[in-house]
Amino acid sequence: MKKYYLLLLFLVSFVSNAQIKGTVSDEKGNPLPFVTIFQEDTYNGTTSNEQGNYEFNLNKKGKQSVVFQFLGFKTQKAVIQTDKLPYVLNIKMIEESFSLNEVIISKKNNPALAIIKSAIASRKRNTEKTNRFNADFYSRGIFKLKNAPKKILGQKIGDLDGALDSTGTGIISLSETFSKIAFEKPNNLKEVVTASKVSGSNNGYSYNTARSSFYDFYDNTIDFGIQMISPIANNAFNYYNYKLESTFNDENANMINKIKVTAKRDSEPVFEGYIYIVEDSWAIYAVDLDIKGYRIKEEFLDVMTLKQNFGYNNSNKIWAKNTQSLEITAGAFGIKFNGKYNYVYSNYEFVDAFAPKTFTNEITRIEINANKKDSLFWNTNRPIPLTMEESTDYIRKDSIYKVRNSEKYLDSIDAKENKFKLLKLLTGYTYKNSTEKHSFSYEGLLNLGSLSFNTVQGYNFDSGFRYTNWKNQESKGIYTSISTKLNYGFAEDRLRVTGQFIHRFNNQNYATLYMTGGSSVKQFNPNEPISKAINTISSLAFKNNFMKLYNLESAAIGYSQDIANGVNLNGKIEYQQRKPLFNNTDFSLFSKDDLYTSNNPLAPNDFTTAAFKKHHLTKINLLAKINFGNKYSSRPDGKFNIRNEKYPTLYLGYEKAVATNEKKYEFDHFNTRLMYDLTLGNKGILGMNLKAGKFLNADNIAFIDYKHFNGNQTHIGQTARYLNVFNLLPYYSNSTNDSYFEAHTEYNDKGYIMNKIPLLNKLKSTLILGAHALSTPNNKPYTEVTVGLDNLGFGKFKMLRVDYVRSYQNGFQGDGVVFGLKFLNILE
Repeated sequence: MKKYYLLLLFLVSFVSNAQIKGTVSDEKGNPLPFVTIFQEDTYNGTTSNEQGNYEFNLNKKGKQSVVFQFLGFKTQKAVIQTDKLPYVLNIKMIEESFSLNEVIISKKNNPALAIIKSAIASRKRNTEKTNRFNADFYSRGIFKLKNAPKKILGQKIGDLDGALDSTGTGIISLSETFSKIAFEKPNNLKEVVTASKVSGSNNGYSYNTARSSFYDFYDNTIDFGIQMISPIANNAFNYYNYKLESTFNDENANMINKIKVTAKRDSEPVFEGYIYIVEDSWAIYAVDLDIKGYRIKEEFLDVMTLKQNFGYNNSNKIWAKNTQSLEITAGAFGIKFNGKYNYVYSNYEFVDAFAPKTFTNEITRIEINANKKDSLFWNTNRPIPLTMEESTDYIRKDSIYKVRNSEKYLDSIDAKENKFKLLKLLTGYTYKNSTEKHSFSYEGLLNLGSLSFNTVQGYNFDSGFRYTNWKNQESKGIYTSISTKLNYGFAEDRLRVTGQFIHRFNNQNYATLYMTGGSSVKQFNPNEPISKAINTISSLAFKNNFMKLYNLESAAIGYSQDIANGVNLNGKIEYQQRKPLFNNTDFSLFSKDDLYTSNNPLAPNDFTTAAFKKHHLTKINLLAKINFGNKYSSRPDGKFNIRNEKYPTLYLGYEKAVATNEKKYEFDHFNTRLMYDLTLGNKGILGMNLKAGKFLNADNIAFIDYKHFNGNQTHIGQTARYLNVFNLLPYYSNSTNDSYFEAHTEYNDKGYIMNKIPLLNKLKSTLILGAHALSTPNNKPYTEVTVGLDNLGFGKFKMLRVDYVRSYQNGFQGDGVVFGLKFLNILE
């Protein structure tokens, strides 16, 4: 009975109020998916779905011509009389009989080269015709998962809110969007989302906005994380081979050239497939191109297929994109992902200029009732009919959503999950009230993930408690968290306890109040240049204790919020009592005859003298973060910042110590930081991180308060980029209480150079060139230069990096190899 009910609802959804609808098939009756259909001499159209069904509204009655365009088939034009609506128009399309007009193709006489040269020469003229426009935009995205395991890293993944069946297969995401867009090349966009629908969430918002759908092959490069070379870029002949496969005529007797494009070098960021060029105007008629995952350094991606179709309007003589699709296939460990995104552009209005202030920093705005549109609206306006699978998913997931968000269901699940067993005293316990949206959790006494080793505490581990309330998070962004962490060190035989309170007031300006306090061990460098995991391995295996610690008793209160677009201000006042610590263990698994250095970073061989005396003070910290040219998206449930990658991010900080037990511990510290990524087209990216600061009245401050620089003596790198670390610098060798300047730059060729080197290009890696510099008044300048390879690994797992480093300070200091293990950062 349930099957019949679903079928009935599907049929109801298809029998909609569209003015014209039907099915497109080939001569054998097989449905043709994603056929482009439009009203002649207009930009009003749609595309058929996977089952060949289509529907759309005509913008005038009477005698009309409807065009059906599908690559590989003859373009068909149907003349209809639409006095009576709805009108059913079924079409059978005939395969194109291609010809090359007996052109003999050879290396010396390749007609494709002349066509591409003409397309490149006409590129500016053709793209200027669509420089500025208003349009209606529709998008639909579906993402499927196949063969998902029951558990990942020991954690059950469940059925993902009804998405997966017993085999781990199903639709995990389905959503639709209607928008009104204004666009001006190269990247001015104003989008108003008028309707949004998400399967399984009656208050959700789709992320399928126009901002993520612009792929313009008239540009030299197209951004897919890596700048892909357009087949008609200025330098395209350096990257592509071309072959004219056939020619045919469209409905207006324009001759269309079908050109196959292939890569000259397999590992370069290039497309493969077909580009269709209109004779004489040399405009793009269509593209059907593949993006291989390894070519954009996305190893888990198998392939993406991008298709675009352009329509012609006789009145304004403009070819404009009317449909686009992007299909994604990816996977690993036998799990397969498949995504399909369809876009329809219609009702173009090309303009010579936009009114002042049309484009602002607000890129996208979602209207208040966008996610409240009923089924009648969607069935009437949806330009691509739902497939049976999609209709079923909406119906089933919406039903599941209602059931699983009902108070009765939530209470029953909570009752099951909240059962307490004595074993949970060791493993941890969580109590959750899903109706009231709050939870309480206890981490247990066997929190092995927190287990680490250092010479002060020996083996130590964490436990703790947390209360969370998110009742108004979805609608207003309000969030509250109260937590406490317990840390016990066995060699020190000491328990330390810290607490934290966080309350976010909204997600419009992200106003947040936070308080912390308690007793903890801290590294002298608050940036924690060596992680617990690396220090544990370094100590137990090699008897190195690079982590230098002190005891902190503190109480702090802070507040942060966005005070303007792209400007965030954070202020904190904190009372601190500092006490020196000493080594309490000499234990190591290996190298047992060696000695650990002391816990004093100023005197590694002095085990009795502390780096500072016990004291207390109060710190005031102010930090401003400025994202220049910041863009944002407005939704009824919040404002979401979008950093403008054309501009840098600037930090301005001030730190002041007052109310100390001795006047010498008081100081002022001004600091600034500038971060910027300069994209060099398809030639890679240059990252920069510049820091500077100045202490005032700080001659006798505690060593804790010095400016410490992120060194590395382990030869292990954990981050994806080394823009905040000196790879061979001893951790506390250049610390200062005066002025300082440090610079980190790193160039990643994104394969631009490596792809051209024989044999090495088989690695599919990227070349990294780095330079690091540090200047302080009391030391000679310290510099490093690095050369390395990133994106190394096996198969789909490219999470390794190797760099050769040379360091200089008053002459050559040394060299070494740093092994980048990026997965360690993920595990932590």
